[in-house]
Amino acid sequence: MLEIFLKTIPFFALIALGFWAGRTRFFSEEATAYLTKFVFYFALSAMLFRFAANLSIDDIIDWRFISAYFWATAAVYLVATAVALYRSISIEEAAIEAQSAVIGNVGFLGVPMLVLLLGDAAIGPVMMVLAVDLIFFGSLAVILITGSRDGRMSLGLFRTVGSGLIKNPMIVSIILGFAWSSLSIPIPAPMNEFLSILGAAATPGALFAIGASLASKSTERIEVAAWLSFCKLVLHPAAVAISAISLFQVDIYSSSVMIAAAALPTAGNVYIIAQHYGVAPQRVSATILISTIASILTVSFVVGWVS
Repeated sequence: MLEIFLKTIPFFALIALGFWAGRTRFFSEEATAYLTKFVFYFALSAMLFRFAANLSIDDIIDWRFISAYFWATAAVYLVATAVALYRSISIEEAAIEAQSAVIGNVGFLGVPMLVLLLGDAAIGPVMMVLAVDLIFFGSLAVILITGSRDGRMSLGLFRTVGSGLIKNPMIVSIILGFAWSSLSIPIPAPMNEFLSILGAAATPGALFAIGASLASKSTERIEVAAWLSFCKLVLHPAAVAISAISLFQVDIYSSSVMIAAAALPTAGNVYIIAQHYGVAPQRVSATILISTIASILTVSFVVGWVS
């Protein structure tokens, strides 16, 4: 366990460095926004494309894996929603709280960290987790918020969701990577070198950006944020472990990667959705801050356990 903890320290040290830079204003909020945009649209996309282009979609698509992760995540999503509604808050706020409870930082933190800690074979399962989060649960928040405001489900709503998915560079890069892989054409050496250099910037850039963005987070309803962090860091990986190992009997290695991915702290894109729709952004930012700090210990424990 100590060995795993020591391996995760450099990742969280980069986050801490970014936090210091943002807190001291050495790195402004505008600089953080541009760094995040570079990582999101260029570096991480290059990394995901290169990974996907060297895989076969038939080799990584595992419907048992997808079902195990989906239903475990849905169960925690419903628990968080039920608790939110019990407190008599709106459907919109309940949807955002449920997102905070299940959507982990798989893109910026999970892809670089889990591949290094659990091996190159982890990229397939990590991408499946990322796809389920983005396509199903990421879309669900938009549908619930917009549908609640309009009072009905419309064609325009689903068009908005579809447009958002198509414009997401992580989804686009994975799809393009698999398309390239299906052609059975090796990546040309200059292109592969270009993708390697650009993709190498994803890990330090993403971790630094996470820390710098945390420095500007404000807090609201700390007790709710603590509950949502508990859902994300404890209930979610526990539910995934039960679902993957006991119910769907996913192979041990894939189960390990899935559980580790579920243990990641709340993702920053939940805050983007909350801010865009004006639904409890401070509550989400508090959850991101608390879950990220707590994950220094919890992620190390979970990764050590699954290892």
